[in-house]
Amino acid sequence: MSDTGATARLQKLFEGHRLTPTQRRIAHCMVRRAADAPFLSSVELAELAGVSQPSVTRFAVTLGFDGYPALRRHLRDVVPAAAGAAADSYNEYQQAVHAEIDNLRHLASLLADPEPVVRAGRLLAASRPLPVLGLRAAGAQAGGFAYFARKVHPDVRLLDEGGTLLVDRIDAAVRAGASALLCFALPRHPREVVEALAYAQDAGLTVVTVADSTFAPVARYSELLLPAAVGTGLAFDTACAPMLLGRVLLEAMCDALPDAQARLEEFDVRAAARGLFVE
Repeated sequence: MSDTGATARLQKLFEGHRLTPTQRRIAHCMVRRAADAPFLSSVELAELAGVSQPSVTRFAVTLGFDGYPALRRHLRDVVPAAAGAAADSYNEYQQAVHAEIDNLRHLASLLADPEPVVRAGRLLAASRPLPVLGLRAAGAQAGGFAYFARKVHPDVRLLDEGGTLLVDRIDAAVRAGASALLCFALPRHPREVVEALAYAQDAGLTVVTVADSTFAPVARYSELLLPAAVGTGLAFDTACAPMLLGRVLLEAMCDALPDAQARLEEFDVRAAARGLFVE
């Protein structure tokens, strides 16, 4: 079984349960370490998630098991040990690439139901202006989305710096007529992002978030959360799936903007007249 299958089975296991913030943290850790989860002791899982060992036990009980050993036995039944066998033949760089391929396959399976992305595209297209938030690790994803979105959307405002001005810029967007905010949220999740989303909700904005997991800390402050896993096999996380999901969102937004194609053609004409690109 691939890491994609293991991740999907884990997420299905957690669905329908009201998890506390600590329990969401454990669930998020297990999703990120899907291939290893069936073989971790409660102490190891607690250390990885940054929680206490009793919290892991309570988490297992919340999911309907007698305790953590019963949860681990269940995970070993649905995620066979052979899952990681093929990976042993790859070096660490190849393993990182294959893990990202699995993340992309998982994203493809989620997109089999296009309704959430279509809905998000409509929300983003209708917001004038459209604030796009991404701090620290997520700054590149937000910046890339904003760069392309400006070619078709009349008013995109990139929020890529934290500090006291962040709330001011959200206020300014609301005063100008914004109805939605797009957030890219990747680990490690800055406290400023969580606080900014809570503020944006209170200000009346509909929050659409691209995050690494449905159990990310930003989930409770997002009306619509679209998950795309990150790779964790290298010293720094890799984010191919969140980047691709951002491009998919751009496509959905273009579909909801009646003049998107005309704007793109107008840009191409101006770019050619200026000799902007070397062909």
